Amino acid sequence: MSSASQSRPWDVHRLPSADGRIFLVTGGNAGIGYFAAEQLAATGAVVVLGSRDAAKADAAMVSIRSHVPGARVRHLHMDLADLSSLKSAVDRLDLDRLDAVVYNAGVALDDPPRRKTEDGHELMFGTNHLGHFALTQWLAPLLSAASAGRIVTVGSFAARSERLDLDDLQSARDYLPKRTYGRSKLAQMSFGFELDRRLRAVGSTVLSVVAHPGGALDSLTPSRPPVHRTTPAERLRALPAGLLVQGKDAGAWPVVRAVLDPEVRGGQLWGPKAFGLRGRPRREPVPPHMADQAVAARLWDAGGELVGTDPYLGFQ
Repeated sequence: MSSASQSRPWDVHRLPSADGRIFLVTGGNAGIGYFAAEQLAATGAVVVLGSRDAAKADAAMVSIRSHVPGARVRHLHMDLADLSSLKSAVDRLDLDRLDAVVYNAGVALDDPPRRKTEDGHELMFGTNHLGHFALTQWLAPLLSAASAGRIVTVGSFAARSERLDLDDLQSARDYLPKRTYGRSKLAQMSFGFELDRRLRAVGSTVLSVVAHPGGALDSLTPSRPPVHRTTPAERLRALPAGLLVQGKDAGAWPVVRAVLDPEVRGGQLWGPKAFGLRGRPRREPVPPHMADQAVAARLWDAGGELVGTDPYLGFQ
């Protein structure tokens, strides 16, 4: 990081103004996405919550407005599990530019059976990775029209211990839910790094950055009814875990910094300071298996075949 960045420490509680900018957060109605949206709304930006559930999006907007007076938030109906719907969703944005998108929406299943999206893809890989992969092409013109557009992909600490099976990306042969989830997040992160390499190759002004929340627990998360409720008893029981992990409000900090900090560069990874699990956001080294360009290229080609489009073309 530059000396300028070091002389002006990033303050998660005093974010820079983003008045006049427009951000889209997929899955902005709950979890990390909700708190990223709330924190971004506090900067004066217009924040669009991408969500397939209108009722949950409405509840999230009510909550954000109650915590951020004057917040400018709106809902965009978006279903990443239905690839054919994404172009029309972007058309409904009705914008001439988009300053940043946060690829946060995701599905995490704990138990079998293996489930599929509308397009017949395994649900977690299809939603978490392929949905955002396809969405990129339709957002490309709006991001390119911004003075310094950003794509921030939200990964997971779980991806560190996984490796992609390029011959079975959708876990058709050997489905273990937690492993499939971790691999879907690894695919997202590999895509985020590969996207930035391709953006640099064509001289695009758009940056692709990857961030992760570390260890983020509901029980350590402040209440935001009706979006989320944490009882005093739950918080008390979770206090010992707070030595190692944090709430989802703090888990959103690296994501928000990746969107806002002018010192952030494309191809970087941002996460919590303490062992990648908790604390203030900082830049992290990219693990070798996430930076493997040969694997990323094969993953990209497979995504193009499964989705029927190449998001890179939208930036050319």
